Amino acid sequence: MGKASRYNERPDIKELADREYDLFLEFQRKTTRQVRLTQLALLLLFLSWWEAAGRLQWIDALLFSYPSKIVALLYAKSMDGSLWVHMGVTLWETVIGFILGTLFGTAAAALIWWSPFLSRVLDPYIVVANSLPKVALGPLFIVALGPGVISIIATTLSITVIITILVVYNSFKEVDPNYTKVIRVFGGNKRMIFQKVILPASYPTIVSTLKVNVGLSWVGVIVGEFLVSKEGLGYLIIYGFQVFNFTLVIGSVLLIAIAATLMYQAVAYLEGKLIRKK
Repeated sequence: MGKASRYNERPDIKELADREYDLFLEFQRKTTRQVRLTQLALLLLFLSWWEAAGRLQWIDALLFSYPSKIVALLYAKSMDGSLWVHMGVTLWETVIGFILGTLFGTAAAALIWWSPFLSRVLDPYIVVANSLPKVALGPLFIVALGPGVISIIATTLSITVIITILVVYNSFKEVDPNYTKVIRVFGGNKRMIFQKVILPASYPTIVSTLKVNVGLSWVGVIVGEFLVSKEGLGYLIIYGFQVFNFTLVIGSVLLIAIAATLMYQAVAYLEGKLIRKK
């Protein structure tokens, strides 16, 4: 009886586990807050030093500007409406190139997976295409497609599609073959294997590829705008260099960084949702 009573007095194992888990979550939240505060402090410290260095002539304010001057310029351009036009053009081109690059690359990867013969034929060409400096193809797209939005999007696709093909196709190949055997045992064909096994198992990789394509899409669009556009943030950067308005150049670069970060965080949020769902 004494042993039984001592056993009953012990805390429930599940309650202990829940308590430990709550403590772990609280520790994680505390660590996240500390990281965020440290990141914010470093950013504010850098901006304060930059502001002081520009105003006190520690650095060349003509070349490097300083935060308050950049904010004032961007505010003025936002008030006259020109900034929103340029941002809208670049965002639209980037989103279109980002979506099309992912869709075309995933579709091409599926086609290559479907045909082992096609995979063996195209493998060396894909490797060569991936090694090419695809940005250098921009002038060819301009000549072939004309100096417009189409050539800018084509430049973006030349960067994003090949990377998507390589990453997604490798993911298709690495799916556990035992899953495929189960579908075949129950009489499933290749289409069912792709729909029920290959594609669902590769969702996390496809979403991770989206994160890579965010940066690549911005590179393609900005390079395209450097070459041909009369609107967009890339155009503002080139225009700023031409008229020696480096405040405009740095401001445009900062806007690109903010927009790219927001796109990346949106894809990361989608990835988190997908992982939790799985």
